[in-house]
Amino acid sequence: MRILAVAVLFLLGMAVPAQAAAGCTVYNGACLQKSTNTAWLVFNGKTSYGPVPISHGRPGYETPVGMFSVLRKVKNDWSIPYNAPMPNSVYFTSSGIAFHMDDVNVPSHGCIHLQPEPSLVFYDNLMIGEQVQVLP
Repeated sequence: MRILAVAVLFLLGMAVPAQAAAGCTVYNGACLQKSTNTAWLVFNGKTSYGPVPISHGRPGYETPVGMFSVLRKVKNDWSIPYNAPMPNSVYFTSSGIAFHMDDVNVPSHGCIHLQPEPSLVFYDNLMIGEQVQVLP
């Protein structure tokens, strides 16, 4: 039945929800796809915001692929190793990788850079314990 629905949407020229197209399995939280440099929020199994542009880890500082949980949030954090601001930080790995506001045209040291408005939406809507799925 799902294949039929996707085929009908395709024939009608409608977009398939980002999570279905990317293989996101999150029910509540966020997904990001490194190959397309996009991220989106998911609520009750459906895309609730996005996709929005992102950047992720540069060579040698790759953002890991997998399923993670939101660990903590810090409104105005500062990266000590990289001496840089990290507004609207939402951490999802124990090694310090987070969604945060920064230039989406610049690869990071592993974090997910978001533009100002999306970083605030992610900060306000991702809750501790929710899932973050990083897709290749």
